[in-house]
Amino acid sequence: MIKAYVFDVYGTLFDVYSVKEKCQSIFPHKGEAISQTWRQKQIEYSFLRQLMGTYRPFHEVTEDALRYAILLHGGEPKESVISELMDAYLHLTPYEEVKDVLQQLTDKHRAVFSNGSPSMLTPLLQSAEMNELFTSVITVDENKQYKPTKAAYQSVVETLNVAKEEVLFMSSNGWDITGAKQFGFQTAWINRASLPPEQLGVKPDFEFHDLTGLLSIEAKSV
Repeated sequence: MIKAYVFDVYGTLFDVYSVKEKCQSIFPHKGEAISQTWRQKQIEYSFLRQLMGTYRPFHEVTEDALRYAILLHGGEPKESVISELMDAYLHLTPYEEVKDVLQQLTDKHRAVFSNGSPSMLTPLLQSAEMNELFTSVITVDENKQYKPTKAAYQSVVETLNVAKEEVLFMSSNGWDITGAKQFGFQTAWINRASLPPEQLGVKPDFEFHDLTGLLSIEAKSV
């Protein structure tokens, strides 16, 4: 039985590449490349810091990744530019079906669980007018353990006071789904990019192109 719907944020609810337009306005002809490298290094740096035991809040990881991306593509990471692009990350574009689907998921916990810092998630959800659609906002800052560690997912169980198997966790990131499933959550991979499955010996319980697929699960549970 599902008692809690738990959502990853970046790439699942919000399009992380929607910052490419702002990147493009500052660095002509390089916006898309910078936005892609930015996301790649953001994930990579969170993994590396977890492995090295040098945790930093996700807003710092995101800023470091941005500096790298700008340098890689021949730009100069001026403080004014960093500030402008980091602000853009607080106003990412939500995927078009997200609000409608969330409003139809009733009588259960609706929580977000993200590597993102509270200083990033709170304004992001407020900007999209989505903060009232969730009963809880859970971040890895509480345990200082980045996903996909087991300690990170444990914070969801403790915060929501539910059993592992009572959580349906949604993410567009295959590595996140793998970690959550290995931990013991039910999982739904929101495969927006139509990617092949991760070859790690773990399969999601469900796979959908977007969040509308959740409504079929909700209908069966009513």
